[in-house]
Amino acid sequence: MTESGLHANGPSDGGADDASPDHDADGPAPSGGPSAEPDAVPVGPVALPLDADGQPRLTLFGLGGRAVPAVYLVAWIASLMGVGAMGVSIMGSQNPFARWLFVVGLVFLGVGLLAAAGSQATERSRRPSLPFRGPSPVLAFAAVVVVTLLATLVALLPLAALGVDPGGPLATAVSLGVTTLVFVGVVRTLVVGTGALTWAEMGFSRPPAGVAADLATGALLALPVVVVELLLVSVMVSFVGTPASPLPPATSTAALVLNLLSAAILAPLGEEVFFRGYTTTAWARAVGTRGAIIRGALFFSFAHIATLFATSFQTGLAAAVSQYIALLPAGLALGWVFLQRRSIWASIALHGTYNALIVLLAFAATAGRG
Repeated sequence: MTESGLHANGPSDGGADDASPDHDADGPAPSGGPSAEPDAVPVGPVALPLDADGQPRLTLFGLGGRAVPAVYLVAWIASLMGVGAMGVSIMGSQNPFARWLFVVGLVFLGVGLLAAAGSQATERSRRPSLPFRGPSPVLAFAAVVVVTLLATLVALLPLAALGVDPGGPLATAVSLGVTTLVFVGVVRTLVVGTGALTWAEMGFSRPPAGVAADLATGALLALPVVVVELLLVSVMVSFVGTPASPLPPATSTAALVLNLLSAAILAPLGEEVFFRGYTTTAWARAVGTRGAIIRGALFFSFAHIATLFATSFQTGLAAAVSQYIALLPAGLALGWVFLQRRSIWASIALHGTYNALIVLLAFAATAGRG
C-alpha cells in the first residue's frame, strides 16, 4: 500500500490530506507590538517558532510542543516494530513461527497507525485556521486495513474450525461485516470522537421525507452508472482484461442471497461512512467540491485494489488496472450525489443498488453459461 506508510502520511499534523509532515498552517509566525503573539514558545531548552494559530511548529521526529507527545512516540515505535516484525516474518516464511510473527507485527502496526491518527487529530484540533481539523483520510484508511485484517482473522477462525470455505459466500459476508464495523468504529473514534466532524455534518441528519427522496435518487442513478461501467469494461477488456469480482461466484440461491447481503448492504454502509461521510466531507472543506469528488473517486478505486493478491506481477497489474478503471465512474457518481444531496443516504442507496445490479448480472451470466 504505497500511500499508507508513516513516511508518506505518517503521524504528522498537516492539512486534511497533506502527506508532508508538520505543515499545520501556512503563513509567517505572528509578530509585532505588545498585543501580538510571541514569535516562539519555549519548550524545554528550545524555543519553537509559532504558526498562524499561535501553536508551536512541529517537526516530524520531534516531541516538543505536542499536546500528547507520549501518543506520538507510541505511534512511531509501534509502527516501526510492526513493520520490522512483518518484514522478518516474510523473509523467514519457511519458519513455522513466521505466521505468528506476522500477526504480532500486524498488532503493533495497527496500534501505531491508530496512535498516529489520534495524535494527528489532537494536534489539528488546536489549529482553527485549518479547513478540516481531523486525521488524514489516507492515514485513517491505513489503520482500517491493518485492523480489518486482524479482526477478520479472529472472526474467521471459528468458521475455519467448522470447515467453512474461507473464500466462500458465508466467509465473505462475515469478512465484510467485520470490515463495516471497523470502518464505522474508526470514524466514530478518530473523527466524531475527536470533534473533527459530527454525524450530521457527514450527511446523517435528514427528515424522513428527505431520507426517502435521497434513497430514491441514489437508487435511480445506479442504472446509468452500471451502463457506463459496462461500456467502459467492454472497451478495455482487450487491453487489460475483465475486472475480477471481489465476491465468490454464486452457484446457488443461498450463495446469491449471501452475495447480495455482502454487496448491497454490508459493503455500502461501511464504505459510504468512511469514503463519503468522512473522506469526501474532509476534502470538500480542504480543496472544494470538484477536487473532493475527483480525489475521492481516485482514492475509492485505490482502496479496492490495495489488497488484491495475484500469482504473478503481470496478472496482478492487469487485475489492478482493470478494476481501478472500472470503479472510477461509480466513485465519481457516489461523490457527486453525496455532495449534491448533502446526504449519506443517497450515496448508500446508489452504492447498494449498483452493487446489487452487478451481482445479479454476474449470476445471470453464470446461469446462462450453465
